[in-house]
Amino acid sequence: MHKHIGEVIISPKITEKASIVSLKGVYVFTVGREANKVEIARAIRELYKVTPRKVAIVNIPRKLVTTRNTNRKGKTAASKKAYVYLKKGETIEIV
Repeated sequence: MHKHIGEVIISPKITEKASIVSLKGVYVFTVGREANKVEIARAIRELYKVTPRKVAIVNIPRKLVTTRNTNRKGKTAASKKAYVYLKKGETIEIV
């Protein structure tokens, strides 16, 4: 059974590093915790009409944080991001 695209691709990551690697045809997306490489590639193909040649996944672990004012401790949410490598000449317009 296929997952909905919204469960697989959450949002593109717009950071300084992501904009640098996008010049080389690599795009960075925040993806669902249960998403795998095949589902990510299928979702990118359907959503942006481009062909990914490679997908690399990085797990982002939870981190301990302290608030500034109240000095309380907490944890950030764990997440997952995907680096999507496209074929030469293909681009994704991320606004």
